[in-house]
Amino acid sequence: MAKKKSQSAYTEKKLPLKKRIYRDRYLLCMMVPVVIFFAVFCYFPMTGLIMAFNKYRIGSGIKGVYTSPFVGMQWFNQFFRSVYFFRLVRNTFLLQFWSLIIGFPIPILFAVAVTQIRRKPIQKTVQVATYLPYFISTVVVCGMINNFLSPSGGIVNQMLNRFGIESINFMNLPEWFRRIYVISGSWQSFGFNSIIFVAAIMGISPDLYEAMRVDGANRRQIIWHLVLPSIRPTIILLLIMTLGSMMSVGFEKVYLLYNTAVYETADVIQTYVYRQGIGTSPPNYSFATAVGLFNSVINFAIVFVANRISRKVTDTAIW
Repeated sequence: MAKKKSQSAYTEKKLPLKKRIYRDRYLLCMMVPVVIFFAVFCYFPMTGLIMAFNKYRIGSGIKGVYTSPFVGMQWFNQFFRSVYFFRLVRNTFLLQFWSLIIGFPIPILFAVAVTQIRRKPIQKTVQVATYLPYFISTVVVCGMINNFLSPSGGIVNQMLNRFGIESINFMNLPEWFRRIYVISGSWQSFGFNSIIFVAAIMGISPDLYEAMRVDGANRRQIIWHLVLPSIRPTIILLLIMTLGSMMSVGFEKVYLLYNTAVYETADVIQTYVYRQGIGTSPPNYSFATAVGLFNSVINFAIVFVANRISRKVTDTAIW
């Protein structure tokens, strides 16, 4: 059997390229829309990164992106010397760091817990109830947060008043912004993020469960010695992919929640890029592009390092 497989693989390699293309023509046709989508909306716009090294003039159009005067690393040096540099990097990193520390384990624990529910109707009801918040618009979620935490009439402050505590203006206090962002983000996404972990757990062979029960293992031992080790590759791959956005905080949510009173802890690289690229008059597109490119390079470096470490330590990696 092994010899036949090796022979078929050898024959496969010997087929001319034209015949292989003709044989797989329908599969290749299915790939065309995907390739066009990524080429038009992902790869072609990357040519505009040249603005980070040019002095783009407003009104010069698309042609000006490539014909503007070359200034080298001027915009990067300006950003590194800016008084906001350390604040932006610190806030961006801390928001994502706490989102990772708190938000990443919750879907795993929830997936383990929900798969242990023996009654299927209850299991499905719990899953659907936790998936729904993910599909609520970010604008709606931020509106809910502002209403709940309002110092005048907000449900949270009403509860505090009943216990004799004065109302707190949560949205104008810098020390509260990170907690609000992280907790609300974890609540909104943990159910949806648990789907892949639930799928990984459901893929474990029932024979393994039965073998552990025969050996006298209880539910805690099954989870610790069977379930978690079985989904470890999935956890590692998703962790590496999550690290890829370590310096990319969701712009929409921060923009809708923050104000000048909480810039100390809420102002991140994405909001700074927005203010420099669109919010100023005249807008400085080249400077905003340089800051965004810096952010992307840092994210790629984190993914690369995390992938190398994972490959050496666990033999599991993206590439």
